[in-house]
Amino acid sequence: MKKSFLIAVSIVLLACQQQSDSDLKELYSLPKKLKEVSGITYFPENNLIYTLEDSGNKNAIYALDSKGKLAKTIKITNAVNVDWEDITKDKAGNIYIGDFGNNDNIRRDLCIYKVAKKQLNNDQASAEYKISFSYPEQKEFPPKKKEMFFDVEGFFEHGGFFYLFTKNRSKGFDGTAFIYKIKNAAGTQKAVKIGEFKTCNNYNHCVVTAATISPDGKKVVLLSHDKIVLFKDFKGDLFHKGTQTEINLNHFSQKEAIVFKDNNTLLISDEKTNKIGGKVYEFKL
Repeated sequence: MKKSFLIAVSIVLLACQQQSDSDLKELYSLPKKLKEVSGITYFPENNLIYTLEDSGNKNAIYALDSKGKLAKTIKITNAVNVDWEDITKDKAGNIYIGDFGNNDNIRRDLCIYKVAKKQLNNDQASAEYKISFSYPEQKEFPPKKKEMFFDVEGFFEHGGFFYLFTKNRSKGFDGTAFIYKIKNAAGTQKAVKIGEFKTCNNYNHCVVTAATISPDGKKVVLLSHDKIVLFKDFKGDLFHKGTQTEINLNHFSQKEAIVFKDNNTLLISDEKTNKIGGKVYEFKL
């Protein structure tokens, strides 16, 4: 997300954070050099978080230890950070970079990069392959202001597919979000829309900024600046057909990243805005 919290929103952010007893447990502050963290993924075997930053930043991923110290920086030599918005991994531990930030809904170069697990010990890595994709429903670049549904900040890999959750930038925001499915395979694809759902009609409180699925595949959680949306009891990958529960975090900040630590514990991070945020938190469902 590119940093356009208005001054008024920042004032609300400060007030909310000062006045609320947060349900989040603060774990640590992010390294100062990481000012615009846009996604996180977690490796339980070594308790490392891998993260990245969005547009205007380096084509690199960063490993953080359990105290938030920078353990490793890995430059991705054959990828360009147009607008990296999320990072995820598969069951084998391969990492995927989502270069699909699309604030103005004008991009025709949306893609996902695979970085093999065996390269995560190196200072430089080469993406093993690239998945380029487009949305069949988008006919204009940009579309009309009331139809700007084609930005994405959250995705995950599950069962050999990627699931992308759109960030609605439409005029007259009503909480509508689309779910797209893309096969985890090199080449060019058309994303398949498998459904849509609604959050609330307040952009600052209900726009989708990240997504994650539990290790057992039974829960999907979407993040906004002060809430999460929990999907459970779904069949297959029809996540939006299960139960949808909104959980207030009682903490307003520019939250951009979320991942399951275990089946009932979430890790959440936020960008630093007006001296607020830039931390990693834990939240128990």
